[in-house]
Amino acid sequence: MFGLSEAAIILVVVILVLAAKKLPDLARSAGKSARILKAEAAAAQDEPAGADGQTAPRVIPGETVGPRHDTPLTDTVRPSAAPDPTQPDSGQPRPQE
Repeated sequence: MFGLSEAAIILVVVILVLAAKKLPDLARSAGKSARILKAEAAAAQDEPAGADGQTAPRVIPGETVGPRHDTPLTDTVRPSAAPDPTQPDSGQPRPQE
C-alpha cells in the first residue's frame, strides 16, 4: 500500500495539475502579504512605547462626519402630533382645525 510520503506527493501533483491557472495569482498575493507583514513588523518595532508600555495610537487624517442637524433627536416620529410652530414649515399643507 501507499505510505504517507507517497500520498503527499500524489496530492501535491494533483493540486499542481488542477490549480495551475491560479498558482501565479496565489504566489503574487502571498508575496504582497509577506511584504506588508514585514513592513508592519518593522513599523511596530520603530514606534516608541508610552509610559505604560503601550504604543500611542496613530492619528490618521481624514474627514469626520458628525450628526446631521436636520434630523429629529428622537427615535420615533409621531405623525398625529400637531406641528411645532417654532419649526420651519415642511411645505405640506396644514390640516384644517
